[in-house]
Amino acid sequence: MDEPHVRIASVAAAFPESYYPQARILAELSRQWGDSPQVFAQLESFHQRSGVGARYLALPIEQYATVPGFSERNREYVRCAVDLGARALSAALKQAGVSPSELHHLFFVSITGLATPSIDARLVNRLKLNPQLRRTPIFGLGCVGGAAGLARAADWAKAYPDSNVALLAVELCSLTWQPEDLSVTNLIASSLFGDGAAALVLSGRPRSIGPRVLGSRAIFYPDTEQVMGQDIGSQGLKVTLSAGVPELVRQHARADVEGFLAEHGMQLGDVRHWVLHTGGPRVLEAFQDALGLDAGDLELSWRQLRDNGNLSSASVLMVLADTCRQREPAPGERGLLMAMGPGFCSELVLLEW
Repeated sequence: MDEPHVRIASVAAAFPESYYPQARILAELSRQWGDSPQVFAQLESFHQRSGVGARYLALPIEQYATVPGFSERNREYVRCAVDLGARALSAALKQAGVSPSELHHLFFVSITGLATPSIDARLVNRLKLNPQLRRTPIFGLGCVGGAAGLARAADWAKAYPDSNVALLAVELCSLTWQPEDLSVTNLIASSLFGDGAAALVLSGRPRSIGPRVLGSRAIFYPDTEQVMGQDIGSQGLKVTLSAGVPELVRQHARADVEGFLAEHGMQLGDVRHWVLHTGGPRVLEAFQDALGLDAGDLELSWRQLRDNGNLSSASVLMVLADTCRQREPAPGERGLLMAMGPGFCSELVLLEW
C-alpha cells in the first residue's frame, strides 16, 4: 500500500486596501525622506530596477510620515496583521470546506512585527476557532518562511492524518522601512517589498483536488548569517541584505534541487511547475541560470513580483495559489516549491497534482 500523503486543500490571499503604482510610492518616499538629489537618484534607480510595477501597503502612503517610531508602527502591524490574517485564513478555510471549529493546528509565520499574544492567538476569538486549537507561531524565517511553514505544517498533518492544519503568513514589510535611514539597504527594501497575507489548509483526508506534499528538505549554508536578516533596534526592525544572495543561488540551487529530486526518483526535467519565491530580479535570474530555466518557467513568480513586490514569507504561497488556479496542473504533474531566507538557508517542497 502506498504511503498516505498530505494534500493542500486550499490556498488563499488577502491584501490591504491601499494599492499604489511604483511611481507613486517613489514620489511620496522622496518627499518624506528629504529632497537630496543623491537620495532621490538612488531611490529612483532602485525603484526602476526592482521589477515591481505596483504594491499594496498596509497604510495609505501619506500616513507613514505620521507613524515614525517602532511603537507606533508595531501597533499598526498588530492591527493590520489581525485583519489581513483573518481574511486570508477565513477564505482558505471556506475554500477547503473546513469550519473554524474543525481546525486542529494553526502555524503562523511573520517577520515584520512583534505581538504577544501572537497574531494566531488573536484570531481564535476573531474567527471563533476551535478553543482546543494547537498553535505554532514562527518568527525569524523571513522570505523562506512560507516554504518552511508549509513543510512543518505538512509534517504535522502527516503525523496526524485525521487533523485539519492551516498555515498563515502575514507580512507588512512597509512598516519596517526606516524613514531616517538613507542607507542603500533601506532604500532597496523600500523599492522591493510590499504587504499581504496568504493562508493554506492541509489535511490527510483530502477535501479537494489540490496537490499532495510528497516530501520536503531544509538546507542550511554554514557561515552565512550576515547574508540576510534584520537588525532590531530602537527604531524597529531594519532589513539587512547582501549583494551575495544571487551568487549563493548560483552556487547551491542546482545541486540542492537535483539531490532532493533524486531521493524521489526524479530529475529536473520531471518538474512541470516551478513555484519560486519572488526574491527580486537578480535572484530570479540566478534561479533561471542555475536550474537551466527561462523566464517562461518562472512566469508566475515574475508576475507576482511585478504586481505585488516581494512579500517575504507570503510570496511563495501566492505563487502557489496562482499555479493552482491559472496553470490548472493535470493529475500526476509534479511541482517544486522553493524559497531562501535568513540563515542563510533554503527550503524545498515537492508537490504532485
